[in-house]
Amino acid sequence: MVVLCVFPFCGETARLRLKAGLSQGILDSLGIKLDANLSHAIPGALIVANHISWVDIFVINAALPSAFVSKEEVRHWPLIGWLAAKCDTVFLRRGSRGHAKIINGQIADILGKGNDVAVFPEGTTTDGTHLLHFHGALIQPALAVGRPVLPVAISYWGGDGNRSLDPAYVGDVTLAQCTLAIVGGNGLIARLMTSPALGLAGEDRRQVAMLAREAISAGAGLPSPDMANLIRLPS
Repeated sequence: MVVLCVFPFCGETARLRLKAGLSQGILDSLGIKLDANLSHAIPGALIVANHISWVDIFVINAALPSAFVSKEEVRHWPLIGWLAAKCDTVFLRRGSRGHAKIINGQIADILGKGNDVAVFPEGTTTDGTHLLHFHGALIQPALAVGRPVLPVAISYWGGDGNRSLDPAYVGDVTLAQCTLAIVGGNGLIARLMTSPALGLAGEDRRQVAMLAREAISAGAGLPSPDMANLIRLPS
């Protein structure tokens, strides 16, 4: 109701506050406690995060309300897709270079206005126990307009202190199954950890992607990735 009846009449600052509050409300309704370390957050940054679940969007928005870049399929998910669209998500048609150029222009425009944009450079989800290769293409718009790239690590933990796989939206898991697993989790905690910003010292997008992946691995409490393999980033 807030998105439908209030968002259209709000200024940008109010919308960001409402977006954060709405996202926190969704986390509360799912029984997820947010533990966010924002010590390195910088306004107007390109947020680069690992991707585990559909709920990642609301974890980030609760702490750092942002415009998102997401795959086109999300737009058609029941309720979740509608909420994502109303919360400034930019939908990327995968496999279309022409569409990617349009999206990159939109990202640069948003960042140029001093607002945050969030991307998932793995391009898909994992179960949270490892990272995939980071694609550097969506990082370029931030570098082009001189905006910082902020690595953000997301991880999920159970009430017993162990890493939880309940939120993982991977493989053959359906949206309904994933949601039921999240709701059934006992004292689920979403941890969000920021790392020092990148991209302001002349690094190219491949270097930024490599460094961001290393920082996110550390922030999520994962083993250090094999840096030698990271050079296989697509241009």
